[in-house]
Amino acid sequence: MSSETNPLSAYSDHLVRAVSRGGESTVLVDARRRIPASGIVYLADQILTADHVVERDEDISVLLADGTRVAASLAGRDPGSDLALLRLAEARATPAEKTTTEGRVGEIVIALGRPSPGGIEASLGIVCAVGGPVRTGRGGLIERYLLTDATPFPGFSGGPLIDTEGRVIGMNTSGFTHGTAITIPAALAWVQADNLAKFGHVKRGYLGIRSQGVALSPEMSQAMQRDQVTGLLIVSVEPGSPAQAGGLMVGDILVAMEEQPVLDHDGLMVAMTGNAVGKQVSIQVMRGGQPQTLTVTIGEHK
Repeated sequence: MSSETNPLSAYSDHLVRAVSRGGESTVLVDARRRIPASGIVYLADQILTADHVVERDEDISVLLADGTRVAASLAGRDPGSDLALLRLAEARATPAEKTTTEGRVGEIVIALGRPSPGGIEASLGIVCAVGGPVRTGRGGLIERYLLTDATPFPGFSGGPLIDTEGRVIGMNTSGFTHGTAITIPAALAWVQADNLAKFGHVKRGYLGIRSQGVALSPEMSQAMQRDQVTGLLIVSVEPGSPAQAGGLMVGDILVAMEEQPVLDHDGLMVAMTGNAVGKQVSIQVMRGGQPQTLTVTIGEHK
């Protein structure tokens, strides 16, 4: 039976093509003492990889898919999201193609790595769960993550998770959970890579408040005209902070930012990460049982 009539052979051939396509933008990153790690070509001269595999700032090299070894330097890093961006001495790498949608539970995916000069390595699995936000334990917060049952072989950290067309769904890392790999979705990883390229770090917002979660009464939900059961009670406002300048007060209950509900502290941190820094945003609070909208310019956490 030929592969044209054998569905298993046709499926196998399709996966081989996907790995070949994704492998063109999967590189070896040599930036630590033990086994090298992997990376994803973000731009022709930029490589996105895991921060925990970049153990030195100098004497970094990247092995491209065509076997060319190129010197690289550290352009930026963010331990909180375990992302690092390397800049190549020569712009000759093949940029990855990422998906426009997030991985779906049950979707067939392939984890790729290039941990040795021997070539690309692959592991097949499915997306088991989509979660987040989650605190990383390294001073950061990941808005979303994917969990798969693809085997994270040694050296796979920093490499891509691809779909069956070879497009990048996200970046794999085992840097948070003692060897258990998670995947940072491509849409999030690409935004962070852009921040690292521009600023050398990921901008995180600052309001200057201390808050605690509280339950909202049915009357408050009715006044807001939406079904929201929790918010953040402001218990202190720092003098000279963006919150004070914007008119936030102790006793206010922060319930939304840019018309998106804020249910807890992690939700507020997610809303203030990245492009929100330095921008004027609308913040809705409950004051005296009634909703009010204030305009606040988000500061940057130092």
